[in-house]
Amino acid sequence: MLEKMKIVIIGNGMVGHHCVEQLLAQQQLDGAPQLEVTVLSAEPRLAYDRVHLSEFFSGKNADDLAMTTPQSYRDLAVDFRVNAKVTNIDKQQQRVTTETSEQFSYDKLIIATGSYPFVPPIPGYQQEHCLVYRTIEDLQAIERSAKSSKVGVVIGGGLLGLEAANALKQIGLETHVVEFAPQLMAVQLDGGGGQLLKNKIEELGVKVHTSKATENIAKGEQCRYQLQFADGSVLETDLVLFSAGIRPYDELAKSTELAVGERGGIVINNQCQTSDENIYAIGECALWNNFIFGLVAPGYAMAKVAAKHICGEQDSFTGADMSTKLKLMGVDVGSIGDAHGKTAGSMSYTFDDQPNGIYKKLIVSADKQKLLGAVLVGDCSDYDSLLQYMLNGIDLPDSPESLILPATEGSVTLGASALPDTATICSCHNVSKGDIINAVEQGCAELGQVKSCTKASTGCGGCSALLKDVFETELSARGVEVKKDICEHFAYSRRELFDLIKVEKIKTFDELLEKHGKGLGCEICKPTTASILASIYNEYILQKFHLPLQDSNDNFLANLQKDGTYSVVPRVPGGEITPDKLIVMGQVAKKYNLYTKITGGQRIDMFGARVEQLPLIWQELIDAGFETGHAYGKAVRTVKSCVGSTWCRFGVQDSLDMALYIENRYKGIRSPHKLKFAVSGCTRECAEAQSKDIGVIATENGWNLYVCGNGGMRPRHADLFATDLDDKTLIQYIDRILIFYIQTADRLQRTSVWLESLEGGLDYLKQVIIDDNLGLGEDMEQQMADIVGKYQCEWKTTLADPIAMKRFKSFVNTEQADDNIVFVNEREQIRPAREEEKAERIAVVVEP
Repeated sequence: MLEKMKIVIIGNGMVGHHCVEQLLAQQQLDGAPQLEVTVLSAEPRLAYDRVHLSEFFSGKNADDLAMTTPQSYRDLAVDFRVNAKVTNIDKQQQRVTTETSEQFSYDKLIIATGSYPFVPPIPGYQQEHCLVYRTIEDLQAIERSAKSSKVGVVIGGGLLGLEAANALKQIGLETHVVEFAPQLMAVQLDGGGGQLLKNKIEELGVKVHTSKATENIAKGEQCRYQLQFADGSVLETDLVLFSAGIRPYDELAKSTELAVGERGGIVINNQCQTSDENIYAIGECALWNNFIFGLVAPGYAMAKVAAKHICGEQDSFTGADMSTKLKLMGVDVGSIGDAHGKTAGSMSYTFDDQPNGIYKKLIVSADKQKLLGAVLVGDCSDYDSLLQYMLNGIDLPDSPESLILPATEGSVTLGASALPDTATICSCHNVSKGDIINAVEQGCAELGQVKSCTKASTGCGGCSALLKDVFETELSARGVEVKKDICEHFAYSRRELFDLIKVEKIKTFDELLEKHGKGLGCEICKPTTASILASIYNEYILQKFHLPLQDSNDNFLANLQKDGTYSVVPRVPGGEITPDKLIVMGQVAKKYNLYTKITGGQRIDMFGARVEQLPLIWQELIDAGFETGHAYGKAVRTVKSCVGSTWCRFGVQDSLDMALYIENRYKGIRSPHKLKFAVSGCTRECAEAQSKDIGVIATENGWNLYVCGNGGMRPRHADLFATDLDDKTLIQYIDRILIFYIQTADRLQRTSVWLESLEGGLDYLKQVIIDDNLGLGEDMEQQMADIVGKYQCEWKTTLADPIAMKRFKSFVNTEQADDNIVFVNEREQIRPAREEEKAERIAVVVEP
């Protein structure tokens, strides 16, 4: 039996883990050597997703970010150690030693130690609340520091600096960004793009200070510290977060006398070998052609090349595209190729839409035939097409500016069919269009199968839309009908199901299944049908024949929380509430010991209610005049408002009155996804109407209507739909838009995505709603009138229904409360206990 080749990988970040995957894949090939893979991680955990690290502050934990598990490595026969920092490499003996003196011999060694955050040697930088943003342990330290802080400052305005600023803002700190350069993201953006990004980030509540050189971190007067700048100004803060760039982790290479670049980085050749042929370096610690790549995709490419070379295959690393598309604090930012126009003879086209906060710039060759680079801020919808033009050298259209101007008749778009097979679709995993076509040829008939087979769109996810386009285009080219079926039980799309239910006046899921489906239904078609039935007939959703269709939240008319309790969210139309109602809410929250939070949607949420408490709580709220806020449903959530002309000296219309009317009119609507509205009394936009599904802004002559914006995972700026509308026309247009959306959108499709999927986009929507070119206007208005006329407060109906009330029990066979629900007190309110806190409580209970 042949002895296995011993491979040791130092480092288990994203690139180190990808190298493990590539090595294991290579050894499956015919003739490849069998490998004994050992992974040494200096961190206390195995690989996790650093690309989405900031999501730690929006609810994800270390397990959610993990890219593998100890058991997965064991199943793959991968030996591993955590907390195993390597302190020595013996090149002659081909052996490495960890700081605990454990030794591992190797035939081939791969260094994937990555990089570390650069901390400028500013006097005072070593103090307790001066932190960095790199690992999960760093984030935990930031979280601890934030508990005693009110203000946080990030030093560094690059990609990571803005990610760090977003983290501080999510924690709830007053956040500042300090940047030495005259603009943000100076590496990726030009001056115009950097300025717009600064403006948009400041609009979100983060203060940006450019051209600031920090000279000292001294004791503060109002806060913990005082940053003292070279220009004599100061800035007070409680927490300092350094994000001033990265440096390659190459100390191990230096001590081993491997070749290292003048400014750092382990020198590698095209096969990712160092100056020792048995030692490879990949990722951010590696220096190729005097360049360090600070993105994950080039690291993945290096890992693949190194794995192939070790296993006897020839491949070369020849550099990587550094184009990036990301969302910084909700702002779309894209940088492609030569974003600064440094290529000799290059020319540029610029589109600067200041009212809508959009900046786009193309850099083209001197003959205007090829795209060299691009900058996109505020709207990255063109990113995928522009990237393909640049990567594949595709000839530009006769009018290159059409690629970044707003869509008009005759605008040029680059579809999947126009891309060559060599076009890179997923840069994270280097998946080409040809790889996707090959996956289809091998039998992948569903998008999920293509993702599993090729790994496309499983990295940062930025290529998901293009991947879907390529996949569906390839199926269509083969004469395969692209399935729009909602699930295996119905050979129809949501739109088709809606039409069937409406035209045939189908009132129940069983009737729909009998006429047009098969089987018993599933978790997809049941809630979809429930939503459609509610949108058309607006019947009580907990009726016996509707009840099995509802998801967990609709089942109990409340949002289920992580600890098994529920939230109670009464409707507060327009954010207006009387002192008496405020007192009632306070009394209810105090009586039932609920955690109380004022939300960004101008409501008061109360958390921690057990299921058996929900009817008792709601009875008191209903008696006080409150109604359900539909926080649990795909329905109208809130209509945010300012005080408008009633109180504000800048207000030009009564925005509060309009907000109250709109919320009370549409509060009973069920839709494909949640809906949020806002009404602002002037163009100062205090209600943030331009980020809502329906946004209304007062003008001197009436109302401007904005449509299809949203926050969330994929924020989108709303589009201006119509201007200077009177009250009647405004409501007429909103009626029609909502009904058209409810009728035509896919399941769980937000209005923003719906508009983008409409053929003809905004112009088509205007034709349908304003021009009534389909002749549906009157019918849509009547449908809305029917829904509005059938409104009922679902909690009021439930409290009057003895059968419905039976479901609000923690256990079927006892009135006992669920003692697995444990709270602890923090900041004078309750919060769910963590697992270790629950264990402590149990230990106390069982002690004699």
